[in-house]
Amino acid sequence: MIAPSHSFHLICTGRDNRSHNSGTAGKCANGPSLGITRLSGATLRLGRLFNRETGRSFITAIDHGVTLGVPQGAERVLETIEQVIEGQPDAILVSPGILDKASHLFAHRGAPAPIVRSDFIINHPFVDIGEGYRQLITPAEALALGAEAMVMFLMVGAKEGSMFADNVRAVATTAQEAHRIGLPLIVEAVLWGTRVENKRDPEMLAFGSRMAIELGADAIKTEYTGDPKSMAALIEACPAPVLVLGGVKSDSPTAFIEATRHAMDAGARGVIYGRNVWQADDPVAISHQLREIIHGNLVAA
Repeated sequence: MIAPSHSFHLICTGRDNRSHNSGTAGKCANGPSLGITRLSGATLRLGRLFNRETGRSFITAIDHGVTLGVPQGAERVLETIEQVIEGQPDAILVSPGILDKASHLFAHRGAPAPIVRSDFIINHPFVDIGEGYRQLITPAEALALGAEAMVMFLMVGAKEGSMFADNVRAVATTAQEAHRIGLPLIVEAVLWGTRVENKRDPEMLAFGSRMAIELGADAIKTEYTGDPKSMAALIEACPAPVLVLGGVKSDSPTAFIEATRHAMDAGARGVIYGRNVWQADDPVAISHQLREIIHGNLVAA
């Protein structure tokens, strides 16, 4: 059994025990345990995304149609989601409209938790009108759709300072609104945009990830830096779970699997992978490989 590195179920002296990624499971940061299990709604829902035995999460993303139109492999999106579910992810990230249309796939015990994308960036050659960012739905609307969590971008590479400032404000405001109604916020801290050339710059990724935490994020989705040491430093600076994104489909499944192992060894709490799963030759087989890396020999719970 893989020892969990982050505890969601131990509460200390009446407040959440948001233990650090470096590992304080079973310990009480603010004094002795009183045996109280009083969680906020956001903490409870966040905990549901992570396997109780491993403390880790395997999440598949299929929200790409918001920014990429009709990606190869997801033309018949509901069928793609059904195939993704066969791979036994802990949760699936989708857009608001697709969650509404695919709600029946999540409406039973044992189904993966639905997570909803709540914002939009201009990120497609068909829409060559510069950079742009807009929030699409509120936390209340995400909750009404049945989402267990919501995801927002923090686009650190944005060229215009005003756009980045608006993005920062949107994340901070949304975090407060989401917590008031018991919904966790996962912030996708990325270096997308024209200002930053190296999209895996370790220092910039660490900056964006920590900034997201300071703004109120409950978990982080970000790039693997490509180096276990710098990734470990990023994770150490984030007192919340860090999940690794997959990005464009890798030309080498072997290299992709090895990068996943290195990210997990560096302390990542899981992955949120899209095209590297459902654009694979065998999405179910690659999902089972990823589950093995993330959860070991455990079956889906």
